[in-house]
Amino acid sequence: MHSIKLSEVNSDSPASALPPMEAGRQKHGKLWSTLKEVCDLLRIQVPLNSSISSEEVLFQHVQFKTGQRVHMIGQPFDMLYIVNSGFLKTVLIDEFGNEQVLSFPMKSDLLGVDGIHTKHHSSEAVALSDCDLILLPFKKLTTLGRTHAELEHAMYGVMSRELVREQAMICMLGTLSAEGRVARFLVSLADRFSQMGYSNRLFNLRMTRHEIGSYLGLTLETVSRTLSALHDIGWIGVDQKTIEIKDINALRNLRRLPPAKSRAKEKAKSPAGALPGTQWEQTTAANV
Repeated sequence: MHSIKLSEVNSDSPASALPPMEAGRQKHGKLWSTLKEVCDLLRIQVPLNSSISSEEVLFQHVQFKTGQRVHMIGQPFDMLYIVNSGFLKTVLIDEFGNEQVLSFPMKSDLLGVDGIHTKHHSSEAVALSDCDLILLPFKKLTTLGRTHAELEHAMYGVMSRELVREQAMICMLGTLSAEGRVARFLVSLADRFSQMGYSNRLFNLRMTRHEIGSYLGLTLETVSRTLSALHDIGWIGVDQKTIEIKDINALRNLRRLPPAKSRAKEKAKSPAGALPGTQWEQTTAANV
């Protein structure tokens, strides 16, 4: 069997277009994961006496470079994908080529669920960084579900978890101001990084300001302006794509910032040059 270099794969080619064994070829990292490891990654609780732990079935890893597509709109569905490492975006593209960002999957997230209903993917998944994904053939999964009832129920739970996250996003878009959306987005990223064992205080944004805006229903200018405002009042630090969270509680509770002129006046009155979070929270609460 010959190997294939990732550089030879066209960025528009999904993993399923590659021969199965060649798709899992890597210079670094794991080639295979056990069912137990897949369950752990998906945060599925497996009972100690479960037969899942002794199941010998293996699932293949495949790597994608930044900009490569994992699956495309209209592509036949036969595979789910689990993010083992890296960052991606899922998007819808209209007839005019306009892109709407749906989500930013990262470690432990499940991709490809949108293809189950029609047997074709209705969205596109693109790597925002070099990624390591685990391939989960849907036929293999359904077969295992018949053998391990607890696995089938757990997978329903994983899919429901994704649905709940989408519902929370819709609620946020409908109830929060632009500033509140950006603040809540940063909080959600901090929480996700913490779950993965990374710092929830200092992290890099893998997505562009434009992509954040598309996700939050805002313009690029509004996202940039809001990040600058949050930086100016001392709740975050911004250095290019690096974000430092300085007051996560203030971000979590933010509904709307006062106008820029009001912020400038209050900042001038403060000896430290910025208001403490509690005073800002009182001010923002009055503006809701």
